[in-house]
Amino acid sequence: MKLDIHNHALPKASLEILRTEPAYGATVTDTEFTGGNHGLFWLDPGFYEPDAKVAQLEAKGLDGAIISTAPPLFFYNLGADLSERMARATNGGLRDFAATHPDRLRWMATLPMNAPDTVVSVLEEAVEAGAVGVEVGTCIAGRRLDEEDYEPFWSAAERLQTPVLLHPAFNEANCGLEPFYFQNVIGNQLETTITIERLIASGVLSRHPAVTVVLVHGGGYFPFQAGRLKHATTVRAELRDAPADPWSFFGQIVVDTLTHDAETLRHLISRVGRANVVMGTDSPFDMSTPEPMTMLSAVADEETVQAITEDNIVRIYRLSERATAP
Repeated sequence: MKLDIHNHALPKASLEILRTEPAYGATVTDTEFTGGNHGLFWLDPGFYEPDAKVAQLEAKGLDGAIISTAPPLFFYNLGADLSERMARATNGGLRDFAATHPDRLRWMATLPMNAPDTVVSVLEEAVEAGAVGVEVGTCIAGRRLDEEDYEPFWSAAERLQTPVLLHPAFNEANCGLEPFYFQNVIGNQLETTITIERLIASGVLSRHPAVTVVLVHGGGYFPFQAGRLKHATTVRAELRDAPADPWSFFGQIVVDTLTHDAETLRHLISRVGRANVVMGTDSPFDMSTPEPMTMLSAVADEETVQAITEDNIVRIYRLSERATAP
């Protein structure tokens, strides 16, 4: 079964909260979503209708997905009570969404990351309810995942064997990225690169070697610029305590296929190894890859395609061990 690990859903229960609770600062109509921490986007039925989701997967040559919510539902910038309410409602909505097609859909938890004291209990409850992984934003509205307050989260993810998908969110402001939508086109990949290199340099990944970290958008710039970090550790005092070889973390780090360019994807697979690449599309956002299987098949042999779309995902998310329902 060919699977997609970068596929978004916005459960109806979560959207209804946004429609009725002005404290979240989002506006949701039948066709559009705006406000909160995200710009205006079309509310494609694939976000909230399971049948539409499955139809979209089939149209892209895929059989199923491990769905996750999207940054518009990361309310890390609000009070802990609002963030926790949304996380719990979204987890319940994702559970119910996936349960409509248990042979095709699984789900990842979302957490109130701005409330570090509560994230472990919310994650434990989600895993008990059937979550096979967890998705967190790269930036917690200004805070970083390598801060000491997040050590309990990393310990819990390691103990529960839940892969951590890092999704760009709350990107730092940069005037050079305006007004050309570069906060997405360039900024998302930069955010991913900043976050994963901080997790390496700070020792988080070394302290939690059993945690798998999944990087979307082809891993940002990290797979193409890890050599610069490696060199910096040999010449800069600021990195004297950082691991000497960032490349050694592949295996613990995996990346998705979302490069929007066949030759870049070919190089990515060659550089990090097919065991460290998984199918990811970013559906149903407009920045999703239109024909993911066509692109992958154009640059990889059948064995590699199977590894990236099936074998690696089953292994990383332990799908053969986890029940389809709690």
